[in-house]
Amino acid sequence: MKKTIILLNLALVIILVACSPRTKVTSSQSLKDAGKLKEALATIKEAIDPTNEKAEKTLEWPRTWEVRGEIYQAIYQSEDESVKALAEDPLTEAFNSYKKALDLDEQGRFGNSVKVKLTLLTNDLTNQAVEAFNKEDYPTALRSFEQILGIQDIDIIKKDNPDAVDTVIIFNAGLAAYNAENYDKAIEYYKEAAKYSYNGARTYSLISNAYQLKEDTLGALQALQEGFEKYPEDNTILTSMIQIYLDMDKTEDAMKYLDMAIAQDPGNATFYFAQGTLYEKLEKNEEAIKAYEKAIEADNTSFNSYYNLGALYYNEGVQQIEVANSVPTSNNEAYEKELKKADEWFKKALPYMEKCHEIKPDDNMTMESLKNLYYRLKDMDNYNKMLERLGQ
Repeated sequence: MKKTIILLNLALVIILVACSPRTKVTSSQSLKDAGKLKEALATIKEAIDPTNEKAEKTLEWPRTWEVRGEIYQAIYQSEDESVKALAEDPLTEAFNSYKKALDLDEQGRFGNSVKVKLTLLTNDLTNQAVEAFNKEDYPTALRSFEQILGIQDIDIIKKDNPDAVDTVIIFNAGLAAYNAENYDKAIEYYKEAAKYSYNGARTYSLISNAYQLKEDTLGALQALQEGFEKYPEDNTILTSMIQIYLDMDKTEDAMKYLDMAIAQDPGNATFYFAQGTLYEKLEKNEEAIKAYEKAIEADNTSFNSYYNLGALYYNEGVQQIEVANSVPTSNNEAYEKELKKADEWFKKALPYMEKCHEIKPDDNMTMESLKNLYYRLKDMDNYNKMLERLGQ
């Protein structure tokens, strides 16, 4: 009799278990483990369907969401295209499922198992981010990097290493945001990376670039100034600052930082060239000539330096012709004297323009300048050659 009662009780237990709403979750797990992901997904959806009366208990059960996360993660990992088509963004679904599992797990019974899953999810998200970045799908790359950072910020993960900061992921999130043209987020992540000195001065240059693409010149300049304070010997930051000051027409500020740049890198032709253009702007031609000469000394292939110096001498000659033309027509001797001064300027300009022509033989602007110089210096053979080269 007792044996019969025990068997009846056991049968009752089996029936109750079979009818338990949580069996949907167990079935989903079994189907997932068997590789039947379509069926597993359909079953777990029933377990969280708020319109399903039987899902009342499974909706608030942490294990339900943990299994749901596993299923979506398995969908991402599958190489079967029909399985991949089951979810548009499976890793986001997995991420949100694991987080919900932890939120519902007030007693901490599922923490350790979800923690392992989150670690594995980080690997999948990293792979997805890199793959998306390489495919130039920057919004997906950004979302994946942000989810990795979200995982790292979860208490159960963070408590193992509370002071850890993943600067690589932070910087890459900024890079993905920048390429996705989400400049506000790019600035946010780059600034966070810069706090930990990640990637040195380049990070400040990237912050500045993002501000400039937002058309926020002052923000760009502030970022460079902060970078310059931290990395005073970095010429990239200096050069960017100088360019912004030039764009803002702040000549004195540009000159101040140019002097610093030259002191740090006295062999840099670009700095001397920029200095020459500033001196010209300030109408300090003697200083401009010296700066261009130093630029040429530092780089004897600097087309722009040769051209600007030749153009400066040429313009001096044109101005001298105006002086000659202002002499009264009755005073021919004085007129000729002033005109010869103009020729001296043109003679100075000529070798620099000829060097430009040597560096860039097909540059029309240079050939036009040479044509005018040869004409003024009465070198008709070379004048005709220039006409021929210009097709005139």
